[in-house]
Amino acid sequence: MQAHARALAALLYEETDPEQVKTLAGIEAAVRGHLLEHVSPEIGGFFIATSSGTTSGRKRRIESILGQLQVSEKQAQILEVKAYTRWSPYLERCCLLVSANESYERAAEDIEVLTGIKVSHSTQQRLVHRQIFELPQVEETVEEMSIDGGKVRLRTPEGEPSEWRDYKAVNLHESCVAAFFQDNEQLVNWVNVQSLSDPLTCIGDGHDGIWNVYTQIGNQTQRREILDWYHLVENLGKVGGSVQRLDAVETCLWQGDVEGAIAQFEDWQHERVTNFVSYLNKHRQRIVNYGYYQAEGVSIGSGAIESTVKQLGRRIKISGAQWDKDNVPQVLKQRCAYLNGQFST
Repeated sequence: MQAHARALAALLYEETDPEQVKTLAGIEAAVRGHLLEHVSPEIGGFFIATSSGTTSGRKRRIESILGQLQVSEKQAQILEVKAYTRWSPYLERCCLLVSANESYERAAEDIEVLTGIKVSHSTQQRLVHRQIFELPQVEETVEEMSIDGGKVRLRTPEGEPSEWRDYKAVNLHESCVAAFFQDNEQLVNWVNVQSLSDPLTCIGDGHDGIWNVYTQIGNQTQRREILDWYHLVENLGKVGGSVQRLDAVETCLWQGDVEGAIAQFEDWQHERVTNFVSYLNKHRQRIVNYGYYQAEGVSIGSGAIESTVKQLGRRIKISGAQWDKDNVPQVLKQRCAYLNGQFST
């Protein structure tokens, strides 16, 4: 093999522009170009014919990381190549992996740098929107989960102001993430088909939309609802006033003592106090003994889901990004598939 490789190298060197081999980077580009044009298609074709055991059927050209390949209809069936596609499964996965992180234009540029294959930005987009991204089925029992909302900017007619719409993200702790655009029903159905523990720790901030979704997950006795500690303290800080008083209230809340926290405000009448007390009463059943739960290894904050929303935002909120409403669910699914490692296995 080494002797043949050296002989082949000598032939290819004769076909190379002398200016291109004056630097190592130039040599790398030249060798890769030769491999994609002359070498790997021949090797790939041999592997395809030998592995499938057939060459019958009409042939079509497929762009792949090996260069341009010819695959017959029968070979495509045996080797699980999609009908009518011009792109190999592995090259598609490379494109999905890159475009899950950045714009289709940048993905096209980066794929060419990384693989030497040109896949236009419009093709990058088509590859995403013709995929079927299956929602993952978690193998282990889900013990904790959190839900939060995010924003996506929708494309509007020229001259009209932008529209921002909500989506909901779910983090099944230590398992996977998912996101749903204006489809709470699908969110609930997906979570409920997982193996959910009893109790199931459900963490969220004070937004009604989050807790309304939780009411449809598992059952009431199964759910252990916890108001995010950090949002709780953030709302306490908005009350203002004496630092000593706020510290005393925080100490009560850390122990889950809602009555003790409210009692600290008995001698102070203010609109901010009234709003905060109403907030405490509204979420009374979700304000737990945070110190105890933290010591027991139970999550008391929604940092996991907030991180998920930020990571989703790195794709859907890239500079200048606007999305057709019908395309948003697919882009969210692609980004979640990336975050779940589905393109790397």
